[in-house]
Amino acid sequence: MARLKKLLNPSEILFIADAMTGQDAVNSAQDFHTRLGLTGVILTKMDGDARGGAALSIRHVTGQPIKFIGVGEKPDAFEPFHPDRIVGRILGMGDMMSLIEKAESTLDRKKQEDLAKKALLGDGFTLEDFRDQLRQIKKMGSMESILKMLPSVGPFAGMQQAASSVDEKQFARLEAIINSMTPKERRNHEIISGSRRKRIAKGSGTEVQDVNQLLRQYAQMAKMFKQMGKGGLAKSMMRGGLGAMGMGSKKRFGR
Repeated sequence: MARLKKLLNPSEILFIADAMTGQDAVNSAQDFHTRLGLTGVILTKMDGDARGGAALSIRHVTGQPIKFIGVGEKPDAFEPFHPDRIVGRILGMGDMMSLIEKAESTLDRKKQEDLAKKALLGDGFTLEDFRDQLRQIKKMGSMESILKMLPSVGPFAGMQQAASSVDEKQFARLEAIINSMTPKERRNHEIISGSRRKRIAKGSGTEVQDVNQLLRQYAQMAKMFKQMGKGGLAKSMMRGGLGAMGMGSKKRFGR
C-alpha cells in the first residue's frame, strides 16, 4: 500500500474502522496513519451496540477527521459524520437530528399531513391508514436503528435497551392481517365479528389472538388521534399545516 501511494499519489486515503472493535481499531488506525498518512476515517456498524467511543480515540491518534459513518447494511445507510451528534450518542442523549433527517428524506410529507388532518378532524382513521403508517415506518429502516437514536433518559428511558428485543417480523404480520381483510372491513373495523376474525387469521397465516391484538392497537391509536383533535391540535394544523407548528422542522431544534 505504501508503494501504491507513491505510484498513484491519491488525494484521499480513508481508513475504514469497525466501531465495535474499540481499541483494536484505534491501534490499526495509528499504524496505517504512520505508514500512509490518512486523510480521514469512516466508522461502520454505528447501528450496533457500540456508541462509537472509538471515534474520539481514532481522531486523537491520527489527527484526521471522521468523514462518514455506516449505520446499516444497505447503501442508503451511509451518513456524513457530525461530531455533536456522536457526542449525544455517547452521552446517552440520542441523535434526534439524524432521526428527523431520516424521516424527512424517506416519509411522504404530504401524505403524512393529509392523514394527520383526516384523523385529527374526526374524519376517521381507518385500518387502511394504519397499514400506510406501518409501510412508512418500514421505509425508515429497522425499528432497532430508529429506537437507538432516541435519548436514553427522560420519557424515552429504556427505549434503547428495548431495541434489541424488537421483533421486526411483527410488521409483516400486522400488514398481512390487514391485507386479509376486505376493503369494507378495513374502512369499518366494527363489523369484524368473531367469524370474520377467524377468516382473517386463516388468510394471513396468523392466530385469532393476533387479529384481536391488532384491532386493540388500532383502536388505541384511533382514540389517541381523536383526543388530540379535541385538544385543538387540528385547528392549528388547519391554520398552517404541520410546517407552521414546527413539526419535522430543523428550526425547532435550533438549526
